[in-house]
Amino acid sequence: MKIINMKKFIAHVALVVEDYDDAIKFYTEKLNFILLQDIVLSESKRWVIVAPEGAKECSLLLAKAASEEQKKSIGNQTGGRVFLFLYTDDFWRDYQNMLGIGINFVRPPVEENYGTVAVFEDLYGNLWDLLQMKNK
Repeated sequence: MKIINMKKFIAHVALVVEDYDDAIKFYTEKLNFILLQDIVLSESKRWVIVAPEGAKECSLLLAKAASEEQKKSIGNQTGGRVFLFLYTDDFWRDYQNMLGIGINFVRPPVEENYGTVAVFEDLYGNLWDLLQMKNK
């Protein structure tokens, strides 16, 4: 039997949020993401997709917590580790812009052998790397 290799990719990463509209506002106004979809599925559930402008495959699915157990995960989906990695083509431009609009950086910029990185938190406290890779 021949196995056919199909192209695969991660399409969405679910991010548990407290409120759809607050999350949309943060990601579109603070991080300049694009709102790709906002579809009402029921009285309490929406299909909300945001992504950085120009993103080709992976985006965030903003998922409103629907239970007490899910609410416990808001802001701590990875147990305190960095959760998501936002790549940039100009670290210092984006870092200064983010500082100027009140994004909280919990670790200052450092030059690593792979690039420049700083850690910030989103509106719920999830940790993100802002990262510009070195050209090879």
